[in-house]
Amino acid sequence: MTTQEPQQIRPLGVAMIGYAFMGKAHSNAWRNVASYFDVPAFEQKVLVGRDRVQVADAAARYGWAESATDWRDVLDRDDIDIVDICAPGWMHAEIAIAALEAGKHVLVEKPLANTVAEAEAMTRAAQAARTRGVQSMVGFNYRRVPALALAKELIAEGRLGTVRHVRAAYLQDWLTDAQAPMTWRLRKDTAGSGALGDIASHAIDQVMFLLGEAVTDVSGRLHTFVSSRPGADGPEAVTVDDAAWASLSLTGGAIASVEVSRVATGQKNSLRLEIYGDKGTVLFDLEELNGLGFLDATDPVREQGFRRILVNEPEHPYMDAWWPQGHIIGWEHTFTHQIRDFLLAVSQGSAPSPSFEEGLAVQRVLAAVEESASAKSSTVQLTAPVSDSPAEGA
Repeated sequence: MTTQEPQQIRPLGVAMIGYAFMGKAHSNAWRNVASYFDVPAFEQKVLVGRDRVQVADAAARYGWAESATDWRDVLDRDDIDIVDICAPGWMHAEIAIAALEAGKHVLVEKPLANTVAEAEAMTRAAQAARTRGVQSMVGFNYRRVPALALAKELIAEGRLGTVRHVRAAYLQDWLTDAQAPMTWRLRKDTAGSGALGDIASHAIDQVMFLLGEAVTDVSGRLHTFVSSRPGADGPEAVTVDDAAWASLSLTGGAIASVEVSRVATGQKNSLRLEIYGDKGTVLFDLEELNGLGFLDATDPVREQGFRRILVNEPEHPYMDAWWPQGHIIGWEHTFTHQIRDFLLAVSQGSAPSPSFEEGLAVQRVLAAVEESASAKSSTVQLTAPVSDSPAEGA
């Protein structure tokens, strides 16, 4: 009688497409996640980029075993199980749909796409792939800030009571200088939109994520303060917004105001969130991401006041994997948490969040802001569902 050897399960093979800003952040997370969290075994197989020399250099620095210049060839490989898409938004739909159809699990950076039509096509592909056990997720990494995850818990527990209004402001200043050079992020055909898609997508996702509600109508405005930038061949027209404003109505009755800008002098990367309920309030600023302001309005009036919660305790979301209490973490850790959650979802066969349906919901709000802005002061009703059923279209 012979004893059958147990079958060896190989590590998950990961390919990442794109090696610039987000590629660096994601690579750091892939390189470090297994050192701090109990995740399924995986290997950083291949980094993909268009410039052969630069992508090879990035692969060596960021811990990837090899590099490639054609993402289509990578999708044909049997040793690739996960595709992490960090390419510009105009490439998301084509790559993600092809990867899902090839049976690869997909993580794609936000926003999900450049247009609603692209996001809808990606969502249909994700729903079809899900019936075959193939998972997909969009990378709204700020959901993985421990302080914001704690805020989500407090709101869900009813500590704020009925949420009445929300203020969200995401402000940066990297385009304040009118001589800052032209980039793909300033062209509508490659970026889809400017500050709206780039950073308002984060703010809008946070509003819906924290409240657990959908947006029902939108009023918005867009503005471009610097209409021309220095290009490779001379001045080039900027075809996206520098700043955006929106008022959102939510299904639970709350009203949210959203303001974003990439020309807010002195603001480097400030995502501020204020959530006001009839029993309490939470305050957050990304530039101080380890802290959460909280006011419990049910306390006796003479004792009421905002407290600052230092979100560094082992009992706080994600924090048991890191350092002793009071030893703060940083922006890069949000990507590590994101990769951790995605890997666990893949290994457990559970649908990760935010799903492509949730990414589509954000995309529809972004489109409604643009539509309202072009109509100058009209309110746009979101008649299409902002979050499709996961089983729909499967």
